[in-house]
Amino acid sequence: MPATPLTSHTCKLDDDQGKDLQLHLVAQGWEFRDVPYARFAGSRGKVNLVFYESGKLVVQGKETQEFVEFVLEPLILKQAKVGYEELLNPELLAPRLGIDESGKGDFFGPLCVAGVYVNARVIEAWKAHGIRDSKAISSDRKILDLANIITGTPGCVTSVVAMGNESYNRLYGKFKSVNRLLAWGHARVIENLLSQKAKMNPAPVRAISDQFASDKATVSKALMELGRDLELVQRHKAEEDIAVAAASILARAEFVTRLNQLSKAWGMVLPKGASASVDAAAKNFISNHGVKNLPMISKMHFRTALRAQGLPEPEKTVWRRPTKPKADGV
Repeated sequence: MPATPLTSHTCKLDDDQGKDLQLHLVAQGWEFRDVPYARFAGSRGKVNLVFYESGKLVVQGKETQEFVEFVLEPLILKQAKVGYEELLNPELLAPRLGIDESGKGDFFGPLCVAGVYVNARVIEAWKAHGIRDSKAISSDRKILDLANIITGTPGCVTSVVAMGNESYNRLYGKFKSVNRLLAWGHARVIENLLSQKAKMNPAPVRAISDQFASDKATVSKALMELGRDLELVQRHKAEEDIAVAAASILARAEFVTRLNQLSKAWGMVLPKGASASVDAAAKNFISNHGVKNLPMISKMHFRTALRAQGLPEPEKTVWRRPTKPKADGV
């Protein structure tokens, strides 16, 4: 299946490149307009662009790919990337695991951790489907549809670990830390995936996840027997990797499904996140079902649980970066 044409593109230009682009647009008869915080903005045919004071260039429209391939890259950037990403960076097609979670910031509902194995064939199959970080997808229906595409892709291997609220609260009591609990969940998913290694062709070279703890060793120490033989890569914005993005979609789909099931089981809407509407729903739940049942649908270490019960909240601890000791005589 051919890849969907690019309709949006963002990159950075230096001052000289910005001037070169503006001169080219003037020479080609582009129509210019004023945009706040932009050095210039213009449109021609089915492509629009804005070049901001920060140096950020945003190109949008049905003819974005044509503009990037035939104007921006060869004339301004003096490089070719669009359409050649895999040639320029073969690691994009490397067989690997992506790990991500959903529900960490939601008072109601479980914590779900998902893992996905991808190889070059899987990645190629996803090009037309818009597999991207679940946080960039607002529709639950879209999340569920993409989850079905991911799990139905030949060669893709998946695993989801869902910690229901009773289990979550018990594990939190054991680990005393969300990060340590998350590390256990990530390690469990990696182990589950590697137990299916016979289905992976070729074998994964690494596992990639978001760095949610300040100390990368938090996850490394939690790895189980099979996972210790795999390179673990933790980085910020890991969801930019398609394997992690796919894992984020599976985790969110599981979370959304289970939260809806809880809502139906208890006869009330349990909102996502942690907000004033969540506070109101928690108080309403206690009024209807009693405080003893709150741990069955919520994460009890959230301040929301205290507010819902009318209990005092502990003072918030303000984290400050440790200051380096001054050298003698300074």
